[in-house]
Amino acid sequence: MLSPSLARLVVRATMRAVADGSNASRVLRTLLAVERDVGGLIDEVAMRYGDGVHVKHRLTGYHDFFVERVNRGERVLDIGCGYGAVAYSVATRADAVVVGVDLDPANVDAARRRFPDPRLTFIVGDVTRDVPDGPFDVVIASNVVEHLADRVAFYQAVQAALQPSRWLVRVPLVDRDWKVSLRRELGLPYFSDPTHHVEYTRSSFEDEVAAARLCVRELRVNWGEIWAEVFAPTASSPA
Repeated sequence: MLSPSLARLVVRATMRAVADGSNASRVLRTLLAVERDVGGLIDEVAMRYGDGVHVKHRLTGYHDFFVERVNRGERVLDIGCGYGAVAYSVATRADAVVVGVDLDPANVDAARRRFPDPRLTFIVGDVTRDVPDGPFDVVIASNVVEHLADRVAFYQAVQAALQPSRWLVRVPLVDRDWKVSLRRELGLPYFSDPTHHVEYTRSSFEDEVAAARLCVRELRVNWGEIWAEVFAPTASSPA
């Protein structure tokens, strides 16, 4: 096995040779593909470095956005809860009652093991087909809706079934970096995740929310993402 320092020298020399190629378009495709591969490896190691929780949770501080917009004792549904880190922050820091739901049984098992708390319940489910029993005051969708094909129908179905007073939504921006546009120009995959159906500009997010008959109360752009609070015009405002 190569040492990290030697591996870096080998990779640099190899990529230098690739970069010297005469066909700039082909070279860019190769370098951008390598960049994506390395990004995936960085994510894997960042999970290990964070002891099972990706370090972006801590470094970007995005849990604060959710915690600060939930009141004590409120019932919260965290859709696509993954391994439960956001749900745990909201339950313990906002003293809320949180139900986390995820499609992947492995995620739910990991959440139950890692974050046992009487205010927390984790269940396996597909909210696009079967909305959990409410009521809920707040719905969290953190890096979730971009994975759905019919997002407007999703918003409308959950809102109609649960009548939450507000949604707290986090989605990726498509205009987060100039290399996203370069990837698209070169005919390469340019979404940050191959399972995404969409990534947003500020205006496209606002248009989609409006199409679902919801309103934006607050919208922030942080770390190449939109963090937003939205609500139905007929829903009560948060206390």
